[in-house]
Amino acid sequence: MTSIAKDKEVMNESFKEKLVEYFRRTMKRHPYLKGLITVGLFFALAFYYIVNMICSNTKRLVSLAVLIVFYTISCSFCAPVFQSTAVEEEVIWTEHLADEDISLATEEEVEQVTEEVVEESIILESTNPEVVDDEVIIDYSVDEILEQHKNNQLNLETEEEENDSVSEEDEWKLILVNKQHPIPDDYEFALGTITGNLKCDERIIPELLEMLQAAKDDGISLIICSPYRPLERQQYLFNRKITNYMNRGMSYMEAYKLASQAVTVPNTSEHQLGLALDIYTSSYMSLDFGFGETKAGIWLRENCSKYGFILRYPKGKEYITGIEYEPWHFRYVGKEAATQIMEQGICLEEYHEIY
Repeated sequence: MTSIAKDKEVMNESFKEKLVEYFRRTMKRHPYLKGLITVGLFFALAFYYIVNMICSNTKRLVSLAVLIVFYTISCSFCAPVFQSTAVEEEVIWTEHLADEDISLATEEEVEQVTEEVVEESIILESTNPEVVDDEVIIDYSVDEILEQHKNNQLNLETEEEENDSVSEEDEWKLILVNKQHPIPDDYEFALGTITGNLKCDERIIPELLEMLQAAKDDGISLIICSPYRPLERQQYLFNRKITNYMNRGMSYMEAYKLASQAVTVPNTSEHQLGLALDIYTSSYMSLDFGFGETKAGIWLRENCSKYGFILRYPKGKEYITGIEYEPWHFRYVGKEAATQIMEQGICLEEYHEIY
């Protein structure tokens, strides 16, 4: 074969064959670099296959590039929208704070807290005096409460109330207080003493005593805790719940949202109205879901409306009340409204919409 034919044959060889031939010759010239040359050949062939694949799939690669560019542009337009939504959600959760006289847990307060994280339910100690949420509560029996009020004459000005119109009379009984409806600044009422340091709106004490007496007659022993609660006390309980959740690693907003489901936001608590009571029994001393299945919990649920009280946060209404099921929390609304609410299985928010 002539030299011209050989040159032509070499020119017609593929790039791959030329590449392999080049490394083979190099290996013959430098046999001591056999390992290094082999590695170089491997990378060279890899590069060859990648370039060859790109060149043979040009249309597919162009289509893929167009999709990537389109996706990137779409994300760039959507990002401000997502950010705006997040900001709006934060505003929704916090917009009411500007109008409320509440103090929330600060970073400085969180650092100072060293107490253990408390359980979700409030466990009441059986010894006296009792301590609930760091507050001393004396355990008064139903007999002591009824005996104390046996000969008491409550100055309720009933004659004047009878002359009032129905709407004016029911206004204080049916006042709606929740996260969307804080306590009015001008709301006033007279505190009456249930017994010891337990106080509530004095206007509900007669019906409360009737309910306690009826429960006793049916063999049910009821114990009252956390009736009237001042704003300062509600602030402390709410802030402490936020701190507990933040100690678990939650952000402030996460802790605030969760705390508002377990403890009422200050200035939106019915305990501040003096119309709400937490009730338990000597045989079950925990404020948790289990109380609703006790004899006392069942009796209260079935009979409270006879005395003007309702189960304020019933099961299945959490999406309306914004508060988890609390079988121990009872609210005074008057006998007529209480009967309608309990018989229809609705909550106070729904009652306001219907009536």
